[in-house]
Amino acid sequence: MPVWSRQEIESRILAGETLVIRHGLVHRIPQKWLANHPGGALAILHFVGRDASEEIDAYHSDDTLRRMKNYVVAKVEEPWAPLLPPVMSGWVRRLGPRGEHWHREAEHEEGINAEHGEHDAPPFQILLVKSHGTTANAPSSTTIQPAPSSLSPEVQQQHVSAYRTLHAQIKKAGLYDTNYISGYGPEFLRYTLLVAITLIAYSKSYFIIAAISQGLLWHQLAFFAHDLGHCSVTHKWLWDRLLAIFVTDFLGGLSIGWWVDNHNIHHLVTNHPSHDPDIQHIPFFAISPVFLKGLWSSYYKRVMAFDGAASLFLKVQHRIFYVVMSMARFNLYANSYGFLAIRARRTWDWYAEVGSLIAFWSWYGTMLYGIGSWKTALVYLLISHIVTSPLHIQIVLSHFSRSTTDLGPQESFPHRQLRTTTDVICPPSLAFLHGGLHLQVTHHLFPRLPRHSLLAASKLVKVYAKEQGLEYAEFGFIQGNEEVRNVLQEVARQVGIVKMVAEVNIKEAMKAM
Repeated sequence: MPVWSRQEIESRILAGETLVIRHGLVHRIPQKWLANHPGGALAILHFVGRDASEEIDAYHSDDTLRRMKNYVVAKVEEPWAPLLPPVMSGWVRRLGPRGEHWHREAEHEEGINAEHGEHDAPPFQILLVKSHGTTANAPSSTTIQPAPSSLSPEVQQQHVSAYRTLHAQIKKAGLYDTNYISGYGPEFLRYTLLVAITLIAYSKSYFIIAAISQGLLWHQLAFFAHDLGHCSVTHKWLWDRLLAIFVTDFLGGLSIGWWVDNHNIHHLVTNHPSHDPDIQHIPFFAISPVFLKGLWSSYYKRVMAFDGAASLFLKVQHRIFYVVMSMARFNLYANSYGFLAIRARRTWDWYAEVGSLIAFWSWYGTMLYGIGSWKTALVYLLISHIVTSPLHIQIVLSHFSRSTTDLGPQESFPHRQLRTTTDVICPPSLAFLHGGLHLQVTHHLFPRLPRHSLLAASKLVKVYAKEQGLEYAEFGFIQGNEEVRNVLQEVARQVGIVKMVAEVNIKEAMKAM
């Protein structure tokens, strides 16, 4: 097998090849597979030219890892110094009349940190804004060279080596084995009880009770859908996807295809302002002042505009936090259907999802119609959706108060996940309310780990973090809410400052006329 030099890797990437490195082996991803990757194309593109060993191992089964050997084309010398993936500097490949070519969709916004007071942000952080035209028609060797990092390569490699030992320990302990009886048994009893309450209350016209029960059912089913999306139930993609379509699309009215595509990127580039869709909530929320610059989203392929609407909402975002979160499920509908209509591939699972969503609105619409009064039906609709809001609040608690600074491709997988994620502490008796996903740190380190194994694994992760000198962040639910609202309040304050400066500039400009 040939050994490719760094220059060889660079030239091939610039020529349009998708090369990812894992354990010293170069994997060349064909365009056909890139387009059909179950985790989405961006999940691969964010690691072009980088060592993605930990990410790939954490996200794929042993069977998949064995099949990946078919894509190995060369070796490299280890340790590999990462390149900067073209997508992270705004370069993507597009198909045109003459074949594939490079297209610059976004560019680096110079000085974005200093302008908004983030003096502690590293100068090499790349935050993207929409491209306004460039003389270059393709990235160059300089483009894919990461800036010097403040991180020690030796320390990052030490974190990786210890993480691999930890991963082997978790596997040896059997924590990847799904516990169907004691794990999912009580949950299915809970689902059955909530279905029964909903149907009985509805049949007796106790519509408020039925709506609450139905919302609680959706709340609990979301955790099961999450497991299926991560292939951590049967550990077989086909069976987990079929079950996920039934639970997520048919029973919940949401797209599992969208969720997987979105959620995988969130896990891989956690809390990156330009790349993580789970923190891109303009115009309603901004968890960092950098969002006031109108960043480009590499996931949504649009500008997150800091316009009049954003200014209006962001000034009071800490006050409207719970109001917006109570309506969060409606946003999930919009994201789901937009994904299926515009971005999703027309494969068998797309048709299965669309059919299941039609069936969902048929049965749910029939329930609303059967209430008889449109006012009562509207109340039923709102209550059943608002009841799910604690789930959405829990999700943002795990990341909104954590760092949004990009430390570059030199940062190791475990270091990044521990730096950007926190757990929510709760007593064991209330863990079912969080679905076990309050242990987000461990989940981010081992995303395929069955949810009912997270508690046992988290004890090992805490030992790992302590030995490596890394923070294992955790806070209570109430404290977490306070910290998130404090973050939102601080950004809201800076929105006010930006508006004041803009008004002063306008007045001065008018006086000068």
